[in-house]
Amino acid sequence: MSKPLRALRAIGMALTAAAVMAGPVLAQDLKLAMSSPPSSMDPHFQNITTNANVVEHMFEPLVMRSAAGKLAPGLAESWTLIDNLTWEFKIRRGARFSDGSPVTAEDVVYSLDRPANIKNSPASFTQYTKAISAKKVVDAGTVRLTTAVPTPLLPDDLVQVIIVSKKATEGLASDDFASGRGMVGSGPYKFVRFLRDDRVEMARNEHYNGPNKTPWATTTIRFIANPSTRLAALLAGDVQAIENVPTPDLARVRADANLRLVTATSQRMVFMFADWRDKSPFVTDKSGAVLATNPLKDVRVRRALSMAINRDAIRDRVMEGLSETTENLVLPGTPGYVDSLMPVKFDPDGARKLLGEAGYPNGFGLTLHGPNNRLINDEKIAQTVAQMFTRVGVDTKVETMPMAVYAPRGAKYEFSVALIAWGNSVDLSSPIRALIACENPAKGMGVVNWAKYCNPKLDELLLKADNMDPLVRARILREAAGIISRDVALIPLHFQVSTWAVRKGLTYQGRGDERTYAFNIKPQ
Repeated sequence: MSKPLRALRAIGMALTAAAVMAGPVLAQDLKLAMSSPPSSMDPHFQNITTNANVVEHMFEPLVMRSAAGKLAPGLAESWTLIDNLTWEFKIRRGARFSDGSPVTAEDVVYSLDRPANIKNSPASFTQYTKAISAKKVVDAGTVRLTTAVPTPLLPDDLVQVIIVSKKATEGLASDDFASGRGMVGSGPYKFVRFLRDDRVEMARNEHYNGPNKTPWATTTIRFIANPSTRLAALLAGDVQAIENVPTPDLARVRADANLRLVTATSQRMVFMFADWRDKSPFVTDKSGAVLATNPLKDVRVRRALSMAINRDAIRDRVMEGLSETTENLVLPGTPGYVDSLMPVKFDPDGARKLLGEAGYPNGFGLTLHGPNNRLINDEKIAQTVAQMFTRVGVDTKVETMPMAVYAPRGAKYEFSVALIAWGNSVDLSSPIRALIACENPAKGMGVVNWAKYCNPKLDELLLKADNMDPLVRARILREAAGIISRDVALIPLHFQVSTWAVRKGLTYQGRGDERTYAFNIKPQ
């Protein structure tokens, strides 16, 4: 071979090698857009998916869920029921925090104690830890948890509780985490920078030895609340993946050869709280004066509001098919689901009749509050429901706001009727305990009971449901479901169907818990 040909061949080989090397380098940076920013970077400040979506990239719970909703090892590689009151958890061998320090049983005990010490939490994690009556460090890698009563769902509860470094977080306030203090976790990523309401920047945690290794050297999570802007960023290539595809654009995304649409039926049940207090701040007469007696306390009024809602129309016109109407608070196949509980039938005439029987033949005034960046089409749903209420005589205005503003106000009971949702229910006891049980912070009950609902009989059933026999437990929870429906303790609307879109060349598996994990976005 002549020298010129050898030289050309060498140049070609070098260019090919450079191209091969450039591919993985370019693929090491991922940009992902989420629809809502976290209200706090403190993993124990507020029990809300928007926070978990972010912090679970950098931190781990003892137990995780697979995309299919099954329990899976997290920081704990195994767990064992020693007796009806005692569970033993083995920490993953070699697990280290992002600063290189080992994860120990002492960190686990500290993390399970910490939620009770968080001040002014809008939605406390104590509902998941209050059942634990004793914690014992067996050795550096083993912890035993004892409960006062049989607690069959303890591993499920611990999915929600993040393990933090005691050394890195002791003495910190929740606000400190936004600056990076305390952001020392054992997850696939390590913290780089947080710009509130804008983005989180992360790098691969080289100390991570768990099952969710990330293919990305760096990842930026951007927060883009406007659905159209979020999709535009994907189409322009500014991000490679988004969650919550705008429903009007579903057909466009499906038809785009450069995009892949992913869907999954969510465990998230969208519903409304209706205030049970004697007087409610946004229930008025037709002139706008607050009523001395709250009509929402009357079950006939609550049922009338439920009957006024055309759930099928919301599914077909607002959600573009991305919802499943329901009267149950959990999905089929979940303990506590009742086949005979069908979605409340749309019946405006029946609703007007019930309002008349309750003493409100001419209706009353109401303001419906809701988030505008948390749920799929949340503001549109609120506006649509308000129109339906108004048609049966309940003149309804709408006020929506970002979730970071909405949740703290709801926790202070500032609303009369509030649109919100609850997800990740492994059985009916989860929404009962959090949303419906009589408020009892000492026991972690009713921690997000914005309606102030209280039915002691329901609470008694919840205690009886702490039974290690799954058949007995399911029977008790079905009885509880009947009480909730008859009381109209909540006004269920639907389970939403979650969506994601990724650029060509990437894959993602949709999740029923609505988590959007960058480490699960994979190059093909």
